[in-house]
Amino acid sequence: MKIAVYPGSFDPVTNGHLDIIKRSSKLFDKIIVAVLHNPNKTPFFSVEERLELLRKVTEDIGNIEIDCFSGLLAEYVSKKNVNSIVKGLRAVSDFEYEFQMALMNRKLNPEVETIFMMTSSEYSYLSSSLVKEVFKFHGCIKGLVPDEVLEAMRKKIK
Repeated sequence: MKIAVYPGSFDPVTNGHLDIIKRSSKLFDKIIVAVLHNPNKTPFFSVEERLELLRKVTEDIGNIEIDCFSGLLAEYVSKKNVNSIVKGLRAVSDFEYEFQMALMNRKLNPEVETIFMMTSSEYSYLSSSLVKEVFKFHGCIKGLVPDEVLEAMRKKIK
């Protein structure tokens, strides 16, 4: 069985993330969408809220598991007995950082391969940080995040 981990903060999950999840789910028997818990950051959504939102927006995809982790990704994939990592790339600027991370993950766990997927062109500018910034200043983020996420963001600030 071919299994891959798609890691990220998913704070919030965007339509760009969902695009990578859907497309990678066609390439692997199972995709573990793994939410990174980073205690050094102050997220918009808690890990539990992000897990719940990911479950909602991926419920129609049969081969998805939603999980969370903290610490090193190389250790997490080893613990899950997985040797493939899926990473989405929006632009050339993402590649340099992600390439460095892929090499470090392989150094820490020589069995790990990172598969880079180019984002669909309509999401090439999209990031969770940008979504949060636009939302914070009352800009329209409809179409950038799933409707369930937009509703959760609206509830969160009320």
